Amino acid sequence: MDGDPDAPKPSPARLEGRNKEWRHLFNRDIISMPDKWEYPWYASWDLAFHMIPFAKIDPEFSKDQLILFLREWYMAPNGQIPAYEFEFSDVNPPVHAWAVWRVYKMTAPKGKRDVKFLARAFQKLILNFNWWVNRKDPSGKNVFSGGFLGLDNIGIFDRSKPLPTGGELEQADGTAWMAFFCVVMLDIALELAQHDIVYEDMASKFFEHFVLIVDAMNKIGSCEDQGLWDDHDGFYYDFLRLDGKSKPMRVRSMVGLIPLYACLVLEDEVIKKLPGFRKRLEWFLANRQDLAKQISYLDDLKSGEFCHLLAIPSRTRLERVLKYMLDENEFLSPFGLRSLSKVHEKEPFIMEVGGEHHCVGYVPGESNTYLFGGNSNWRGPIWLCGKMTSCDIIQLCHLTSYMQDTSDYMM
Repeated sequence: MDGDPDAPKPSPARLEGRNKEWRHLFNRDIISMPDKWEYPWYASWDLAFHMIPFAKIDPEFSKDQLILFLREWYMAPNGQIPAYEFEFSDVNPPVHAWAVWRVYKMTAPKGKRDVKFLARAFQKLILNFNWWVNRKDPSGKNVFSGGFLGLDNIGIFDRSKPLPTGGELEQADGTAWMAFFCVVMLDIALELAQHDIVYEDMASKFFEHFVLIVDAMNKIGSCEDQGLWDDHDGFYYDFLRLDGKSKPMRVRSMVGLIPLYACLVLEDEVIKKLPGFRKRLEWFLANRQDLAKQISYLDDLKSGEFCHLLAIPSRTRLERVLKYMLDENEFLSPFGLRSLSKVHEKEPFIMEVGGEHHCVGYVPGESNTYLFGGNSNWRGPIWLCGKMTSCDIIQLCHLTSYMQDTSDYMM
């Protein structure tokens, strides 16, 4: 920002350019990159996914990389994780906590895992969670925005800029990612609480916050209270809120599948060890019936025990989304899940705004738009990380033997 000591002083305009808020940042480390050609810079959410295979090669490197981006010379004082060098303030999906949790479980057998690593990361991830809540839920209704969220040209508009229509875009993927963030933080808190009971309170906090987000996402009612579910199509969409009216952006894309990612089974075996959390859970279920309806009960998994299934869609809604996800004419291809439904090849989503034509069609190869430089395409190509996460959820739910077969097929 201030220039180099032996070089001419830069223009004052530089102090008002991109990254001007990140003067605390000091990056001088070996960092995993997406690749050495197109991306000679780090991308924090790419790095989080990189650490899963890296954990099998060098567990300590994986843990160090994940901690590094939570340190004071990377993370902003307000809790935001830097996105990438050309725009640190861009908002990427909050997958860092998930990567921490996966690496923790992968790098040692149960009973011998690095609890200090998990606790160190958890403390800083709370700051990042609070940044999301304070900055990306403008109305305080537990419905989140976030911009393009790494899915560059997936929408009808550039979601990182003000809408040409005016109004607000309430994002199904932004809200679902926060529900996902919640259940991962809940899972981590429950693990840490088995070593230190002070974490039970945090487990309760993330449990209740998850239920609030799910309730907001699924509400059906008047315009201002409608969630992000479209009952006509049986799918989750971004919604445009404008002049007191609500309109779904009916682009069937990865945006509507991400709500399936936020899924966790609370087993009685774990809850019994945590009396403080169990007491709060039982109070919540008894006294907040309006919200408890969002929680499914599974009482036939183990004799004499029950489980709570935390998920965004009800079983009925899940089955409706899966009809799209597992349809070879929609999302399912021989190589995995498409980022945009193939139905938009013949039926593109079209919208006219101020005499300007906006269109989203199925494009399985190179991008045909110039959004974000035109070199990133989310209108058809398969996202490997999304495919992996979808398989995880299918295996977790154990819904049917057909779905387990499908998981193998997708891999």
